[in-house]
Amino acid sequence: METKGVKLLQGDPKKAIIKLSIPMIFAMLVQTLYNLVDGIWVAGLGPESLAAIGVFFPIFMIIISISSGLGVGASSVISRKIGEKNKIHADIAASNSIFLSVSLGIIFLIIFLIFIKPILAIIGTSEKTLNLTLQYGYIILFSMPLLFLNNTANGILRGEGDARKAMYAIATGSILNIFLDPIFIYVFKLGIKGAAYATLVSILVSSVLIVYWLFVRKNTYVSMHLKGFKFDFHIVKDILKVGIPSSIAQLSMSVAIFVLNVFAVKAGGDFGVAVFTSSWRIINFGTVPLIGISTAVTAVTGASYGQRNGRKLEIAHLFAIKFGLMISFFVMLSIMIFAPFIAKIFTYSSEGIQIYDSLVDSLRILSLFLPGVPFGMFTSAMFQGIGQGVKSMIVSINRTIIMQLLFSYLYIFVFNAGLNGVWWGIVTGNAVSAVITFTWGRATVKKIEKEFGN
Repeated sequence: METKGVKLLQGDPKKAIIKLSIPMIFAMLVQTLYNLVDGIWVAGLGPESLAAIGVFFPIFMIIISISSGLGVGASSVISRKIGEKNKIHADIAASNSIFLSVSLGIIFLIIFLIFIKPILAIIGTSEKTLNLTLQYGYIILFSMPLLFLNNTANGILRGEGDARKAMYAIATGSILNIFLDPIFIYVFKLGIKGAAYATLVSILVSSVLIVYWLFVRKNTYVSMHLKGFKFDFHIVKDILKVGIPSSIAQLSMSVAIFVLNVFAVKAGGDFGVAVFTSSWRIINFGTVPLIGISTAVTAVTGASYGQRNGRKLEIAHLFAIKFGLMISFFVMLSIMIFAPFIAKIFTYSSEGIQIYDSLVDSLRILSLFLPGVPFGMFTSAMFQGIGQGVKSMIVSINRTIIMQLLFSYLYIFVFNAGLNGVWWGIVTGNAVSAVITFTWGRATVKKIEKEFGN
């Protein structure tokens, strides 16, 4: 059955980018809102509980990075098979990606259950915070197989051009979590365990929704076959060829943030970290629409590559960047204009007022980061779409670990620019990386066009 999503992928790439982006932008915004609200509800339990969530966050980021990478790999392979009009291999890719995700989810669950306590003990938090972290963490860990299933299935849906179902699954889980948090935490008096149970139930509901679409109603393009399932090594290798580099690229961002926090401490002490944490949260919120667009770029460029249509691939890549630039400039100008008002949200206390001026400066400088993002992010997504996951990983690591850290180091320790040197280092590193990445992307597309005779 050829669905609307498949027809969309095989048609006008500009239309496909817009139609696939909008649902994912909405889903990402809802998910970001949940993350914010979740922190607010947990904060009501006291600083130890909030610290416990923070201590577990790096582990959760590892889980998210691995599971999201599988989703990107599945999306890339399926969209290329759709472009080739090879439904049989699209079905095989979908079935194998689901099998792979659940299997890896169970394996990582066992690994983390064994090692989570000694890993957290190394951090050196108080015994109370450690116990709260373990209470929260053990419950979240048991959601891993479902989380892996969720992210991979969402990748399958995006890969076949059905961003709406992916949006429904993500938004339903996030909205449900927002409402369940206060009930489980305060009404049922479960404390920090309540926050974890709310997350577990929300992931379970999203998973049920996805399983219903894929296995019961079967109104998707790909057909899932449990009977007669065969492990296909070549398909799995293709999924992992994109998925593993994608996971490593996401992890590199966490490493970069950790080092930038160290730089902020060196340049501005504890206040420097407070400024960086607050301003970077706003900048991250500004990149949410771009992340939504990037998921569409992977699917559309993958389908174009499968069709062996280099011209469509080029149009999709360049149009996505133009679309992203429009959004980036709007968000950048909004942050620049409203920086004084945004800063007040984070500095309303008598102690917080001390970082007000520095926070306004950081917001205005870091907003310049946004226009460079589409060039790098969408080129990276294009590399994923055409199955060149290693290139995608290289450009992400070049941006986060190499360029941003290099320029921040130079501004702080060589040019003595102080705390503002961190912000200018991030902006400069991102700009240089954007030029390198976009140039490499254009050369790759031109080479593909020549190869395909377009």
